[in-house]
Amino acid sequence: MAIDLNCDMGESFGAYALGADEALMPLVTSANIACGYHAGDPMVMDRTVRLALRYGVGIGAHPGFPDLMGFGRRAMHLRPEEIENYVLYQVGALAAFAHAAGAELTHVKPHGALYNMAARDPEIARAVARGVARAGPRRILVGLANSALIQAAAEVGLPFAREGFADRAYEPNGTLRPRHLPGAVLTDPERAAEQALQIVREGRVTASNGESIPLVVDTLCIHGDTPGAVEIARAVRQHLERAGVDVLPMGKFLGR
Repeated sequence: MAIDLNCDMGESFGAYALGADEALMPLVTSANIACGYHAGDPMVMDRTVRLALRYGVGIGAHPGFPDLMGFGRRAMHLRPEEIENYVLYQVGALAAFAHAAGAELTHVKPHGALYNMAARDPEIARAVARGVARAGPRRILVGLANSALIQAAAEVGLPFAREGFADRAYEPNGTLRPRHLPGAVLTDPERAAEQALQIVREGRVTASNGESIPLVVDTLCIHGDTPGAVEIARAVRQHLERAGVDVLPMGKFLGR
């Protein structure tokens, strides 16, 4: 049994420092690196790619809406061709930094509002998938398990990684609990680790109403900006490894 641990990283920009990338990188196996639209900048992108390379962590692009003020978490109503080209632009930029460091871009995970909208809306999902496919062949598209992105990836020949979340609560319909609601973010390391282990070993998760719902995933996310992210990542990895789960970059066990 294998699972990937991914983390959203490289979200500092200019004079603003966000996250704990230096401490988190040794604990995860894939890094989703901001591409300058919702966060990040060229200096941070270059530094984060090289940090991932140092620790053998899979390098991925994390494209979002052009919304620095809202950290990419506000919905933007754009034409599909705009979304496609915004994704292509950001993935291409991160791929260039990976290439310059002698590394390969293995995956792409949409960020924030774009991620959530693509999970629900097939047209947006197809626009995202087309942008990823145009940026290069056979990169793994990462998205919410049971989302519209799965079919969109298949239509353009991209492998897909079903994603679950160690540090987020779930609603009974399998979606993430909205961040403005109580208990949406799990900040207790033990609770996050227990949820991660339940998802991986049982293929299920306990929703916010106490109901157990099916959830089969290939990769688990730990948000770099969650309070106590380093402690959460350490607890999740320790629990998984003690249970005999192989923690590996998604590119090691997903078809590409």
